[in-house]
Amino acid sequence: MSSEGTPETAGAEEVWTVKKVLDWTIGHLKQHGSESPRLDAEILLAHARGCQRIQLYTQYDTELEPEERATMRDLVRRRATLEPVAYLVGFREFFGLDFEVEPGVLIPRPDTETLVVTALEILNELPSANVLDVCTGTGCVPVAIASNCETASLTAIELDDQVQRIAQRNIEKHDLIGRILLLQGDLFSPLPGDASFDVITANPPYVTDEEMDTLQPDVRLHEPQLALRGGADGLDIVRRLIAEGSSWLADSGALLLEIGEKQSPAVTQLFADSGEFEPAQIVKDLGGHSRIVWAKKRPTS
Repeated sequence: MSSEGTPETAGAEEVWTVKKVLDWTIGHLKQHGSESPRLDAEILLAHARGCQRIQLYTQYDTELEPEERATMRDLVRRRATLEPVAYLVGFREFFGLDFEVEPGVLIPRPDTETLVVTALEILNELPSANVLDVCTGTGCVPVAIASNCETASLTAIELDDQVQRIAQRNIEKHDLIGRILLLQGDLFSPLPGDASFDVITANPPYVTDEEMDTLQPDVRLHEPQLALRGGADGLDIVRRLIAEGSSWLADSGALLLEIGEKQSPAVTQLFADSGEFEPAQIVKDLGGHSRIVWAKKRPTS
């Protein structure tokens, strides 16, 4: 569509309905590198109109108010520079729940839902359990676990000040203050010496230094490298989690790690080399990629 027919320059005689704005935005975002232009357009327009995405389908012929058009215009301009949609609207859905996000905080991914599903399957076999989530980020993993397993008590640990504040707000948003204890520190460092857990989950940084340059621009340019970069082979933090994790597990407790799709052989070997764990298991995500490696701690007696 030419510049004379864009929402930015349209004259008063042009009627910009929900459908017309969606159609234009989809084409515009596609030209500017979005890999999901329809989804992006729908999320942005629903945010601009203060409605649910599903409502757009019943309002195709509704004309946008001037303030809605102005808001949408700014959102589309920013998305066209590949600013992440989640940062633009301030939230991201994960495991059927909404989580607050902002620049500087890693955006929850659908792949990480596999970590939650795996943890829940293990927890379903236990009458009650203490669960620890390390590198918690937005808190999406412990919040999703707590929301789906009433018998679990959870602790979450986050290193970054800003990210910890967002995690705390997400815990409060989902009314889980009494169920999830949030601590700040480097991996296991803030735990009391007598702490013990039946399940430990972690979505650590696992992108290799080489892969950082190949990430999608919206990720590479906008999301925090602290939560992404895992060193030369991507396993710097994974090594520490496996080396230190067994000390915080009860007998037969499970350590679950999200990994990159090519890292399962190396991570499985790290579990084996530690001598502290039973043979590791690999869980694939919905895309068929190896996404979780987990193992149970060997009984001490």
